Amino acid sequence: MSLDIALMVLGAAGLAMGLGLRFAGEETLAQLALYVAIVPSLVVLAAKSVRDALRGRGGVDVLAIVAMLGAVVLDELVAGAVIALMYASGRSLEGHARRRARRALTRLLEGVPTLAHRYDGDGLTDVAVDRVRPGDRLMVPTGEVVAVDGMIVSGSAVVDESALTGEALPVRIDGGGPVSSGAVNSGPPFDMVAAKGSVDSAYHRIVRLVEGAQASKAPFVRLADRYALLFVPVALAVAAAAWLISGDPVRALAVVVVATPCPLLLAAPVAIISGIARAARRGVLVKDAGALETLARARVLLFDKTGTLTTGSARLVRIETAAERDAGEVLRLAASLEQASPHVMAKAIVAAGRERGAALALPRGVREAPGAGIAGEVDGHQIAVGGHGFVSSHAQDTPWAQRVLQRASWEGAGVVFVAVDGVLTGALLMADEVRVETPAALRKLRRAGIRRVVMVTGDRADVAESVGAALGVDAVLAERSPEDKVDAVASERLADVTVMVGDGVNDAPALAAADVGVAMGARGSGASAEAGDVVLLVDRLDRLAEALQIARRSRAIATQSVVAGMGLSFVGMGAAAFGYLPPVAGAIAQEVIDVVVILNALRALGAAPGERPGQPLPGAMIEGLLAEHRRLAPTVERLFTVADRLDTVAPGDARRDLAALDTWLREHLVPHEAHDDRALYPELAQRLGGDDPLASLSRAHREIIHLARRYQHRIETLPETGPGEEDVRELRRLLYGLGAVLRLHMAQEEELFEMMRGEG
Repeated sequence: MSLDIALMVLGAAGLAMGLGLRFAGEETLAQLALYVAIVPSLVVLAAKSVRDALRGRGGVDVLAIVAMLGAVVLDELVAGAVIALMYASGRSLEGHARRRARRALTRLLEGVPTLAHRYDGDGLTDVAVDRVRPGDRLMVPTGEVVAVDGMIVSGSAVVDESALTGEALPVRIDGGGPVSSGAVNSGPPFDMVAAKGSVDSAYHRIVRLVEGAQASKAPFVRLADRYALLFVPVALAVAAAAWLISGDPVRALAVVVVATPCPLLLAAPVAIISGIARAARRGVLVKDAGALETLARARVLLFDKTGTLTTGSARLVRIETAAERDAGEVLRLAASLEQASPHVMAKAIVAAGRERGAALALPRGVREAPGAGIAGEVDGHQIAVGGHGFVSSHAQDTPWAQRVLQRASWEGAGVVFVAVDGVLTGALLMADEVRVETPAALRKLRRAGIRRVVMVTGDRADVAESVGAALGVDAVLAERSPEDKVDAVASERLADVTVMVGDGVNDAPALAAADVGVAMGARGSGASAEAGDVVLLVDRLDRLAEALQIARRSRAIATQSVVAGMGLSFVGMGAAAFGYLPPVAGAIAQEVIDVVVILNALRALGAAPGERPGQPLPGAMIEGLLAEHRRLAPTVERLFTVADRLDTVAPGDARRDLAALDTWLREHLVPHEAHDDRALYPELAQRLGGDDPLASLSRAHREIIHLARRYQHRIETLPETGPGEEDVRELRRLLYGLGAVLRLHMAQEEELFEMMRGEG
């Protein structure tokens, strides 16, 4: 039993016995029982006040001491017992509120692994986690927590990362994939190789951040303490004035009773800690309460680009072909060969091939030039994949390749060329794509009060400006070193409270320099996580917008509770000073005020009305919708390829390409768009709520179908010999227009799907 609960029990028992004995006429025993209710709380409170005074701190506890002492001196023992009971119960209620608010944080601490199962010789040995070293082979049984960061080495694993990310669905990790400490094995046992020791692993780093968060106290709360120091002399002055004017010391006692304990010290900490807990449930770890309070006042946002606004990894964005070979076949051959390469770009190409349903073959006779390219045999064809220089040594260079390089430079993309049987056949354009949720997250951040958004990156100016223009940021600072990033943060801080968001080691100094540093901790570096004040445990930028809204709401609730509590206390003090509120009634009234402000502060644990409207979509449904887009993407890109080549290929070949696109439009695209409009959109609209929330997207469906039909009519009137000069101009215009609308529409739908992604 805690001390607060023990004091509450003594207070309740003493008060009940005292009232019972007084009613029975046993005044002496009644007084003794009432002293039992008062004295323990008075002693504990006095000891705490002395301890705080020695530490240079003070507060409204002095009012409780004066009230209880005054009750004893003035023989108002019932009022003193009520004060003791109310004080103890208020402290118990505050403790309960704090424990409830911290629950989401302490859940991380409860799962800290202490043992690991290490292979030693032919058997397994249980060893303390701190004895695990990089390179150790470990076995993780079903239901156990992964002890250290590492790599799966046996088959695949199914793990639950909810304690780290807040996402409820288990994640499948294939052999060779990384697994983070703190994940729970939800599938069969698997083997892994430790990549780090326990101290350096992700979960233990997060735990250290949590411990720091729990021990913190926000500047706003310290401000509340200073208000409390002003409140004490005001309350004592009102009590003294009431005594002097009325000549009745009981009125002075009643005034002090109403002012004890002040809700100021109860409401602010509970609201701030509740906000930290709510943020933790959404996958945002706020290291300390001061960071949450400062985040609530932020007006300027600086972002790194790579890994923050973008995914931080190369993805296939387009396939260019120089000859008659199909783009899908070019990708299949390249991905088949790249299976033999450990290069990061090779993995991205293999992933793109599998994502698009390519049947990959086993390569033979593989020869790799590290960092340059790879050559080998696939299905009887001699394939070379790599940079322009490497592939040109296996195939004759062409002006087409130079045009591809020029376009890629304009778009900020990398190019992987593909040669088949000595002919330069295709090019895979790889780029670091903008995160799907980034545009919506930036809009949400602006709605939450951010007035200026700045991208600061070490990337090339042309690439950075292209991304910045697409996202609508206010300024782009490109080709900046870590020192330059610090200078940029310092410059923005002169104008307003500044937040810096980054994920790499080079971002750590800027994160430390900002008023609030936010680290993308799910995949970012340990240095950035350590330097940041806030860590996004989920690899989603929109969680920062949620954290900002939570911070603003928590601070507003804390202020509201403090002001309301002090206002009610002053009203009660006035009533007591004029004799309308005797000491016993005043004690009860003050307890009601405390309960009201604490319950109000606990509202910060929940979502604001309308904060997350509508019903989320199941994760499996979203993955299915995105998979459908991935299947459509190659042919959407082919619209541009065919349009580009209309006047460079034979008219008969052009007619064949145009007819193939017409078949795809009639048999696949138009039915897909019509089905979405009739079946999918009504369900989405019902989940979103409101009056026709998808009107603009539905209008895009109609425009796509309209353009497809215009194209169909144009193909029907095309001469058998192929398109003429006028036909080429009209068809190119239709293809470019249809391709642009489709790209935009698919991007908008994907953004909507991510926005509606559910937790389960």
